[in-house]
Amino acid sequence: MMESSNPKSLFGDYTKMLTQFKLPGVDVAAMLESRRKDIEALAAVNTTALAGIQAFGQKQAEILSSTMAGVQSLVARRTDPESKPSPSKTERVQCAVYKTLANAQDLAGTVYKAQSDVYAVLTKRIAENVEELKARLQPEK
Repeated sequence: MMESSNPKSLFGDYTKMLTQFKLPGVDVAAMLESRRKDIEALAAVNTTALAGIQAFGQKQAEILSSTMAGVQSLVARRTDPESKPSPSKTERVQCAVYKTLANAQDLAGTVYKAQSDVYAVLTKRIAENVEELKARLQPEK
């Protein structure tokens, strides 16, 4: 029957098959076009979500790299006899807390952006679906 595994080709085959059937009052082509747009929107959502996950992972890698550089610097200062005296424990703890909060804020911002982008894609397609439905339900003039 349908031997192709290409999604666009499969969708085209289904479109041809369903448009052969004439149902009174049902615009099969418009219905199929709307479903095609839904599938494209889902693909865009997946792409956007993947980009967000990658950005989150990149941000985590940056934080880890920065933390390890800080640890290396601290160890180097402790072993170097000519280095300046290190800040007090209170200052180091305060610095670590501020840095941790800044990193958490960066991560939260990355997640928020990814969620907002996904939500925007979904909202746009839902609004398009509502408009398409309104247009189909309008009485013909």
